[in-house]
Amino acid sequence: QNPGYYDLEANDIAVWHVPNGTPLPAWKTSSLFRYHTESKFLAAFGGSFYSFFKNFFPLTYNSGSCPTNNGPAYPIVYDYGSDAVVNSLSCPNCISLSVPNILYTIPTNSQSISSAQPPGLKVMPEHMPTQFCVGGGGYVPEGNPRQCGDFGAFDWNGYGTGVEWSATKKLLESAILIYYR
Repeated sequence: QNPGYYDLEANDIAVWHVPNGTPLPAWKTSSLFRYHTESKFLAAFGGSFYSFFKNFFPLTYNSGSCPTNNGPAYPIVYDYGSDAVVNSLSCPNCISLSVPNILYTIPTNSQSISSAQPPGLKVMPEHMPTQFCVGGGGYVPEGNPRQCGDFGAFDWNGYGTGVEWSATKKLLESAILIYYR
C-alpha cells in the first residue's frame, strides 16, 4: 500500500514471513518461511500489485463470486520452509480446505467477501478465505466488527491458539514482506 511501489514494475514477487520485532539484518535468517513466484504473472497485469488490484482485481466487497471469479493463482518456490511449515502455522481446520504451494490472490467466499493473499495456500473456492488470508476489502458481515482488519478471522477460536479455525501466534505476530522480482 506504499505509494512508492506504484512506479516500480516487476514480473514476479518474493514473500517473506518475518517475526515482528526482528532486526533488519536478521530478517532473512529469522523468517518463518520465504517463497517466490517464477511465472511472470505481474507482467500481464501492469507489472505491479497497484495495477493488479486497481485495474484487474479490486479488493472490494461483492467484487468477486464464489466458487468462480476468485482471481488467479500461481505456483510458488520455497526459498526457506515447506508446505509442512506453512501447515504447522495455519489454522488446523484450514489444511484440508486448501491446496499448498500456491500464491492465491483474491479468494472470494459465499458472502461476497474478497480477501487477499493467503500464506502459500490456495483456498478451495467455497471455503472461508477470512481464516486463511491477509488483507482484503475490509468489510466482513459475519462477526462484524470482529473480523475487521488485515487478519480477518485468524483468531476465530482464540488469539494464536493454533486450534480449529485459529492460526498460531507465530503466524499472527509476523510481518509479511512482499518484494518485487
